Amino acid sequence: MDKVIEKVEGMGAVVSENGTTFRVWAPNADKVFVMGTFNDWNKTKYELQEEGNGYWSISITGATAGDEYKYVIHNGKSVLYRNDPYAREMTNSNGNSLITKLDFEWDDQDFKMKSWNELVIYELHVGTFNRKNEDKVATFDNIIEKIPYLQSLGINCVEVLPIAEFAGGISWGYNPSYPFAIEKDYGGAAAFARMVNAFHKANIAVILDVVYNHFGPSDMDLWQFDGWSDNDKGGIYFYNDHRSSTPWGDSRPDYGREEVRQYIRDNALMWIEDYHCDGLRMDATSYIRYEGGGLGYDSEIPEGNMLMRDINAEIQAKHPGKLTIAEDLKGHDLVTLSVEHGGIGYGSQWDMNFVHPVRKALIGQGDEYRDLQELVDAILFQYNNDVFERIIYTESHDEVANGKARVPEEIEPGNADSYFGKKRALLGIAITLTSPGIPMLFQGQEFIEDEYFKDDEALDWNQQKKHKGITRMVQDLIRLRTQDAFETQGLKGQFTKIIHFNEKNKVLAYARSTKNNFTDSTIVLLNLSNNSYDNYSFGIPNSNQYQLVFNSDWKGYDEEFTDMEVESIAIFDENCDDESLKAVTNLPAYATLLFVPKSA
Repeated sequence: MDKVIEKVEGMGAVVSENGTTFRVWAPNADKVFVMGTFNDWNKTKYELQEEGNGYWSISITGATAGDEYKYVIHNGKSVLYRNDPYAREMTNSNGNSLITKLDFEWDDQDFKMKSWNELVIYELHVGTFNRKNEDKVATFDNIIEKIPYLQSLGINCVEVLPIAEFAGGISWGYNPSYPFAIEKDYGGAAAFARMVNAFHKANIAVILDVVYNHFGPSDMDLWQFDGWSDNDKGGIYFYNDHRSSTPWGDSRPDYGREEVRQYIRDNALMWIEDYHCDGLRMDATSYIRYEGGGLGYDSEIPEGNMLMRDINAEIQAKHPGKLTIAEDLKGHDLVTLSVEHGGIGYGSQWDMNFVHPVRKALIGQGDEYRDLQELVDAILFQYNNDVFERIIYTESHDEVANGKARVPEEIEPGNADSYFGKKRALLGIAITLTSPGIPMLFQGQEFIEDEYFKDDEALDWNQQKKHKGITRMVQDLIRLRTQDAFETQGLKGQFTKIIHFNEKNKVLAYARSTKNNFTDSTIVLLNLSNNSYDNYSFGIPNSNQYQLVFNSDWKGYDEEFTDMEVESIAIFDENCDDESLKAVTNLPAYATLLFVPKSA
């Protein structure tokens, strides 16, 4: 017979050697019971005891991992059947909570995420990345199958779109119904742990997207959880006035409640501590900071700032080196300014000042419309004098949906595989992987995936077979960005200098370096025009002998490319572009060339 046992700490269903402790926050409840498969769904057998401050708890011997359960909440004459806000797994989004104990045997103790200046992030969506069956979304185990591919590509960090339980089985994931539960259709808690462990064994870090600007709005028992609400709003977990409104539903969490902030804090720390994630990317943080997302003269939400600041400070204190990323897209230094200096304390943020002008420069149909000054401003932009406080990209789940398409698709709609589509899309990848910042690619970008990102369509791996050469080009660029060789250390440096700017010819060159005197420069030469140039001249910052290490026009990458002959640059002792030396090389159309100092 089941009996009550000594309680253990923690929220939700906490499994111990002797049974399970259930603890829930329901400040407006008169009585709370728990029922489940462990008591044949008896609605009155197990009554939780009030602990104070709205918390209720009970410990039961007969409740074990794998059992289904729900709370029965009495509020006046109302009897409410609610899933656990802290449930680690659900049978499905409108089913029952599952008692979950993560007994996974980790063997990733030797893993350490690369320094932020060495990261190359690959954003992927679990449900579509390696989907093999039209009737079933992909799973965490399907992702594991592709780890060798990502490893060969050179990726050292993946950013996974949200995996918290959402309504139905197909979604981007930005509609979390149960923030602590891992989407069952993806495989659940143990499978996610298995995937993270497998990535770590391959020396690849895992950053997880999380959503704290709203919950739901559908299949969500958090709504009027204990029966109370004001203005017919969401109740204890949500604002119950105008602040509840977001573009995704009337369900902004009430950051002013300590218990709600604790709920979100517990969620953030769960991914880091229980599932070994190496960082978090927080969605649309401007809607945590501002009532209207900072789009106009809308009011700030001070307690939202406090929430994010406290989470960032705690993660940095307890887990140094973990990376928290804000998708804020307002270009504000405050977001990545350290907590000690009054900032919100994110490690990095997605940068609107890069993606939009770079995409504009690539997509424009006439070379004369490519504004080199806008491109320069995009390349040189930084937050708080630290170039790695920004994530730079030309494709993301947002940038290739919502009325926008993949870069090559935007260049030639319906013909993304065209010469111009490939050439200019690859220019964008090269600019991303050689500019100051933490570079990010979106799934399939490395093999010219076309059209739009849709959560119900599998990534087209036939494109990879078709464009193996282009995948190799991306692989070569990532290797140059991440390798330990001295010659390419410049790409990991804080210092960038524009060494050539020719608006007429649409040619730009910049030097990347770890030193402010640019003695270890990696030279990036870009041609944003459809004209090839013989013996093109540009200034260079020092007298090193340079060797060509990358030419995006090489025919080995694509048979349509011109394979114009390019050799190591010749250097002449004469002024050019305000530099003391002149370099000369051939320069193919729509191409990127990389030069590094020759080894001694």
